[in-house]
Amino acid sequence: MKQHHCLQCGTPMERREIESRIREVCPACGWIFYQNLKVGAGVVVEDEGRLLLLRRASDPWRGDWNVPAGFVEVDEQPAQAAVREVFEECGLQVAITRQLGAYWYGDDPRGSGISIFFAGEITGGEIKSSDEVDEYAFFGRSEIPANLAKGGHDQVIIDWRQGKFSSKDRQDG
Repeated sequence: MKQHHCLQCGTPMERREIESRIREVCPACGWIFYQNLKVGAGVVVEDEGRLLLLRRASDPWRGDWNVPAGFVEVDEQPAQAAVREVFEECGLQVAITRQLGAYWYGDDPRGSGISIFFAGEITGGEIKSSDEVDEYAFFGRSEIPANLAKGGHDQVIIDWRQGKFSSKDRQDG
């Protein structure tokens, strides 16, 4: 195991049982490293009852489809991060209309986390590919591709397909 150093004083960390878990602790100043989840945010964007999906251009999950999303920066609220990610990934401007849910994931090689997904409406911009996205498309409920990205994306897309976010009886496009 790689030796880590205290972020407070620089002393090499030791592993000890703290709060019924093995954690890294600084023997000099007592600082404890708590390994926390990553937080992501994304937007379920619909147009005429069809869901916007982006095909990933890089790993992890290169070639798989996901909703526009990314990690929340330390100075952002999740909804702000979600709006930013939509614009960065596909050029659309969106307005958040409501929070849909939070999904825990443990299948990302970069670490476990929670993705918070919002519903959003397109307010402007022009859809395009980016360095993160090599294709984009709107899909009806019966057209969702089989190869969905993980990290909570597969879960929220399946929930959308099953109609869990709408009380309206929608027809497939």
